[in-house]
Amino acid sequence: MQKKVACIGNALVDKVCMLQSDNLLCEQNLPKGSMQLIDEKESKRLQAFTQELKSTLATGGSAANTASGTANMGIETTYIGMVGDDELGDFYIQDMQQNNISTCIFRNSDMQTGLALALVSPDGERTFATNLGAAITLSVDNIGQSLFEGCEYLHIEGYLISNHDLFEKIITCGRQAGCKISIDLASYNVVEENLDYLKRVCKGVHIIFANEEEAKAFSGKEAEEALEYIAQYADIAVVKVGAKGSLISSQGKVVKVGETFRNKIDTTGAGDLYAGGFLAGLCMDKDLSICGKMGSVLAGNVIEVMGTKMDCERWNKIKTEIASL
Repeated sequence: MQKKVACIGNALVDKVCMLQSDNLLCEQNLPKGSMQLIDEKESKRLQAFTQELKSTLATGGSAANTASGTANMGIETTYIGMVGDDELGDFYIQDMQQNNISTCIFRNSDMQTGLALALVSPDGERTFATNLGAAITLSVDNIGQSLFEGCEYLHIEGYLISNHDLFEKIITCGRQAGCKISIDLASYNVVEENLDYLKRVCKGVHIIFANEEEAKAFSGKEAEEALEYIAQYADIAVVKVGAKGSLISSQGKVVKVGETFRNKIDTTGAGDLYAGGFLAGLCMDKDLSICGKMGSVLAGNVIEVMGTKMDCERWNKIKTEIASL
């Protein structure tokens, strides 16, 4: 029987804007590489401020991007989230289904669908100004064990951790359904703001994904030492080290996965797609080295396009590349 994946997170539409320089980030007090939560008024102001920039619109959210990765690799995938009862919400659901992702999407008629403004620097680094909108109204009342039944892995985006009760119920119900819990640490500032709580709820999960900044925020250590520290919490610890690849630790053994040069255009979604490739590898019963390489292939390809969506030609290229691993 094929292993299945469930992904849960903030359902957001991404507006990806290409910056000509980092000056706008400084002017708007947006720390480069961070994710800042903003209200609807501020979101509209920033949208107006960036309306002349080259941009694309696509469905997104960290866990949704991961779901796109697993589904496009042929893994049966379900996505759980909350959108508004509006045109963007319709667009979100239709796009997910067109990408072969089963959906359990709740709708809030009182709030608009969340929007993540992704500001991409000339070096490819992305900075998010996010209005969660309806996404933030996903609640404990929406979550039950039945959502995750039949899934081998439950992947949870770290951005949900701001709602402690929701985060814990997701983990509890996932475990009750027999899922292995996978958590992506999301953003260094999210980790810093919730550190003690995060360390408590992450203890004993199956997988923790982090980039270098998130790993340092979690552990206070640099990449390799951070990996060892995070491995105390999860069966599999993964620290992504950008162009250098990734570090994976499991059962006291460390696997180093290198990366080849890529034409970096936009890093939006790279970590999410890495998790998608890695989880797809696990579902295919690949060893950790191959899982890491699969993650790198997906991440390496998505940074060569603007935004997080890749066309059929790109996915065929990815599958050919993975088949040669």
